[in-house]
Amino acid sequence: MRKSNILITALLLVCSQMMADNIIDEVIWIVGDEAILRSEVEEERIRAQYEGHQIQGDPYCYIPEQLAVQKLFLHQAELDSVMVSESTVSHQVDMRMDYYISQIGSKEKMEEYFRKPASEIREEMMSAVRNQMTIQQMQSKLTEHIKPTPAEIRRYYGTLPADSIPVIPAHVEVQVLSFEPIVPQEETDRIKSQLREFTERVTSGKADFSMLARLYSEDTESAKRGGELGFVGKGQLVSEFADVAFNLNDPKRVSRIVQTEYGYHIIQLIEKKGDRINCRHILLRPRISATDKIRSLEKLDSIRGLIVDSAKITFEQAVIMYSEDKNTAMNAGLMTNQMTGSTQFEFQDLPSDVAKQVYTMQEGEVSKPFIMMDPMKNKEVCAIVKLKSKTDVHKANLVDDFQTIKGMLEAKLAGDYIHDWILKKQKEVYVHIDDKWKGCEFEYPGWVHE
Repeated sequence: MRKSNILITALLLVCSQMMADNIIDEVIWIVGDEAILRSEVEEERIRAQYEGHQIQGDPYCYIPEQLAVQKLFLHQAELDSVMVSESTVSHQVDMRMDYYISQIGSKEKMEEYFRKPASEIREEMMSAVRNQMTIQQMQSKLTEHIKPTPAEIRRYYGTLPADSIPVIPAHVEVQVLSFEPIVPQEETDRIKSQLREFTERVTSGKADFSMLARLYSEDTESAKRGGELGFVGKGQLVSEFADVAFNLNDPKRVSRIVQTEYGYHIIQLIEKKGDRINCRHILLRPRISATDKIRSLEKLDSIRGLIVDSAKITFEQAVIMYSEDKNTAMNAGLMTNQMTGSTQFEFQDLPSDVAKQVYTMQEGEVSKPFIMMDPMKNKEVCAIVKLKSKTDVHKANLVDDFQTIKGMLEAKLAGDYIHDWILKKQKEVYVHIDDKWKGCEFEYPGWVHE
């Protein structure tokens, strides 16, 4: 999310709180022993308006009912002793708080936007995240028995009207072999010399680390914050960086030069908090000349020749021997879609440089060498790709898209089960609605049964 969006959301919450402060609050619903306040409904309505969420019908009917449904799940979770890990909730909240602080600029600015101390913001966020995770876990428990058989999936597919069968977009599976252009030693020496100079200036008091990070660091996002990364766990950092950062103890000292897949860094400790750390860093990347890139492309062209022309090795063998992409090297070069977790990509989901190559390729074809931007490292690499498979746009069928159809049926069965469960639960839980809030066409009839 962009910083501007974060600020809008923050300001929205401030506005909603101000509005809530200016109305006479009142209890409008009671579900079990939980109250729904008018101020809660107002806050949800304003939040939805500013975030562009469409509300179905009258917001003063829809929002209270949605809040009531949530309380039904929370009530059942209490009866079934469904609990979420407090450490998991705390970790999620810490990440959100750190993200807000990093995007807004500081803890003080965050408190100003929310018009609350950080401790109160965190407490409210803990409650919201805990409820959200509890509801998700409760819904999963209620529907865990839903496991349609292959015969049921086939029958379901047979009942679908023609216009309800989804169209499956064209998708491909792509294998990649890539490595970084060779960096001349003199360029490495230049980078290290510049970082040593930064260290000397900070240590001698001639310059501030955060100022140097803003001016020179090539990690553009953290550079905006003076190189600050925010609180992170060790597992969130690449190992070479983490090993050095977590061994720092003196905020006045600067680390040794650290080489990672992203380039060369120096690090300064800000604060340690349990098993998490906040630090600054300056990143410099070697500059690769056009001549260096050409040499690497020529090397890659020779590798392609071994695969395509002489058939001395397969693409998969070449990946094991030459590829530096650790995310794909142990999987025969097969790229993974980070959004879905599968190996299938729609063309628009591929890195643009790769999409340009494979768009006109045939299955089994290997591209010529090209330069692409590695999206994980944010640096240029030399690559060849092989189009492993290609499926044209088509209507879903049981042969090619069984898992998609299975997912559709599971979602339908789960939705039907949850709907019926809510209708049943309404009769078991005490519900009171203020007379002024009863005149609604609710999605789930049966709220009024006093």
